[in-house]
Amino acid sequence: MDLQLTNKLALVSGSTAGIGFAIAEALVREGARVIVNGRSQASVDKALASIKQSTGKEALGFAGDLSTAQAAEELVGKHPGIEILINNLGIYEPKGFKDISDTEWSRFFDINVTSGVRLARLCLPAMKKADWGRILFVSSESGIQIPPEMIHYGVTKAAQIAVARGLAESLAGTGITVNSLLPGPTRSRGVGEFVETMAKAEGKSFAEFEKEFFDKVRPTSLIKRFATPEEVAAMAVYLTSPLASATTGAAVRVDGGVVKSAF
Repeated sequence: MDLQLTNKLALVSGSTAGIGFAIAEALVREGARVIVNGRSQASVDKALASIKQSTGKEALGFAGDLSTAQAAEELVGKHPGIEILINNLGIYEPKGFKDISDTEWSRFFDINVTSGVRLARLCLPAMKKADWGRILFVSSESGIQIPPEMIHYGVTKAAQIAVARGLAESLAGTGITVNSLLPGPTRSRGVGEFVETMAKAEGKSFAEFEKEFFDKVRPTSLIKRFATPEEVAAMAVYLTSPLASATTGAAVRVDGGVVKSAF
């Protein structure tokens, strides 16, 4: 299927590893001009080299912390006319509610929510001028089922869903769509390393730990395994394509059936 993404200029924030990297790589395969972003030049260069090796195509790079206004403004100034914005930049950390300080709440909102709001605001003028654009917030099923072990994370993911819907409402009747993507438990780099460490500490294999996790922690999962970043990326790329023009204001789940609802 031709997703009609050839030469579309796309930015994927936080895309040197995990889901962000998989989305960037998939967009490059579809012919898009993709800006890969990470905090350090070394991580960006490594991601660009990996994409070049796997696809045979070049991607663009921008090293900078896009949770800051300075970096966001610099990027959009350097790459005007961004047509596809994928807000993937985010952090998570298991922590009990009583141990989450005001500073931590602010940090999670700045990185997980405000960074995407700011980038959308900066990219929208060019999208409105062209009357075409795609904005996607990579949220999580944790935005619907707030995890008690990291409430601050879940709240920021719920906020992303709300922002995406509100922004889509404000752009009604235009050629710009705004959606949120809700992955479930995914074997991204951070999660994979965390699970492997936990499994090793308990004297279990990854497969044994994975089975126990879905039996006890995410029993509503229908696939009974971690999704791969590539599986999440496939949906993200479709939603940012011209073919998805009738999908906007939606919270699209790639959660393996974890959320126990048909709606």
